[in-house]
Amino acid sequence: MNKDNNNPEEVGGRYAKFALTILVIVYVFNFIDRQILTILAEEIQADLGISDSGIGFLYGTAFAVFYSVVGIPLGRLADVWTRKNLISIGLATWSIFTVLSGTARSFTGLAVYRFGVGVGESSASPSAYSLLSDYFSPKVRTTVLAIYSSGVYIGAGIGLFLGGAIVEYWNSTYPDPSLAPLGIKGWQAAFMAVGLPGLLLALVVWQIKEPKRGLSDGIETPIHPTPFKEMLKEMIGLTPFSLIRQENAGRNILINSVIGSLIILFCYQLIILTGDIAQWIAFGLGCYFITCWIQSLRLRDPAIFSVIFRSKAHLFCLLGFPFIAFVQYAHGAFGPMFYLRNHGVNIGEVGIMLGIFTAVGGLLGIVTGGLLGDRLRKTYPNGRLYIILVVALMIAPSSLLYIYVENLYLSYFWNFMFSFLGPMWLGLGVSTIADLVLPRMRAVAGAFFILMLSMLGMALGPYLTGEVSDFLQDQGVSEGEAIKTALAWCTCVLVITIGCLLTACRYLPEEEKNKVAIARSYGEPI
Repeated sequence: MNKDNNNPEEVGGRYAKFALTILVIVYVFNFIDRQILTILAEEIQADLGISDSGIGFLYGTAFAVFYSVVGIPLGRLADVWTRKNLISIGLATWSIFTVLSGTARSFTGLAVYRFGVGVGESSASPSAYSLLSDYFSPKVRTTVLAIYSSGVYIGAGIGLFLGGAIVEYWNSTYPDPSLAPLGIKGWQAAFMAVGLPGLLLALVVWQIKEPKRGLSDGIETPIHPTPFKEMLKEMIGLTPFSLIRQENAGRNILINSVIGSLIILFCYQLIILTGDIAQWIAFGLGCYFITCWIQSLRLRDPAIFSVIFRSKAHLFCLLGFPFIAFVQYAHGAFGPMFYLRNHGVNIGEVGIMLGIFTAVGGLLGIVTGGLLGDRLRKTYPNGRLYIILVVALMIAPSSLLYIYVENLYLSYFWNFMFSFLGPMWLGLGVSTIADLVLPRMRAVAGAFFILMLSMLGMALGPYLTGEVSDFLQDQGVSEGEAIKTALAWCTCVLVITIGCLLTACRYLPEEEKNKVAIARSYGEPI
């Protein structure tokens, strides 16, 4: 092996560390553009007349459905095409739509631009997970993926800080919006200011070097001759058309139709119950596309299907992890609003304080989790899951304390603890999923992992929390008390996480050890 540390073929060398740095910066931009909506929520509500559940939809569902569904074909493209090019194109796309969000004049317009941000951002993480798994040895994979995932919290923190600072500066400089350049308001200026630098970073990402696929595992993966055909197959796989020419087509189409009908009936009932047409149409479409993809994958690539969906450990992890994200996304969406309504602080202070907590606490938490996970896994095959279980048990009290203590500074302290503890699981979860599949399957498995986090965590957490807040306000509860109670109730879902991960611990050691044999038994040419 070449020992030149600047050579991308050197596992864990200097160039690998340089690439990791660039990818962390990309992830920072990813979450700046995603998180900034939360600090702008009160301004947007006042300007566009949007409810709490509407903010939950914009932050969660409008983004998550497109992010997760489009992530499937893009994840497949990342498994067969140049990953760094895919990240560069995606970064340029979501940056453009973030800038366009600053031109929105209605709820519908802002929702459409959020769809576009979701599509662009869906390219980043599956490609990055795959790249970093080739750049670095499996022995340090948890730590490396945890460092990469720290971009979530650094970006979210910067987004809160920048959003609050820009709005405060803009509103003080132009108290009469009609006198501002082009009549732009503070929240619109914030979207534009954070979106434009991403276009320059996209040019930098295009220049980084691509390592050999499977390099760190010693499992050579040949270059695919028709990568975009594979992506097209995956896109068709999201529709019932993928079932037509397959074996037992009639039976499969019937099953698909029954599932589709049940989804329609379920979402129709939810529309009647909540009155939110956009939320449940978007969520229902996402669920249906996922159903089609799973059916299609079983027929097109039984090896990937089996390694993902016939692994009990994999499935219980995929069901358990998203409900930690559910709680985090709910607090991420409404944490700033909680302080503005309950403690009377200004938007600049909220942006600075929560931005620091999110960035510093998140960075420390996720790296600490990664280091502990790598160390504990040397002794216990389930070491990563043990840490995630402890984190799930500690998230609830820290979140409840920051919500219910009356002293502002004590609340800030417990918010910091929540910001430190919550992220500890993410690098552990990513590496657990990566180690349960083969190298050629990592981007698709990563995309499905993100899909589950998005559909169950992001699409439901902020929306349902906002819906509870709206319901309580309709009953006469004050705005501040309503959002406080809604955030408290959302922690109940952690019971699902604990149950699922305790079950996953029973199966993970054997299934991870036998993944090659399992894949080979379903036709994988190894």
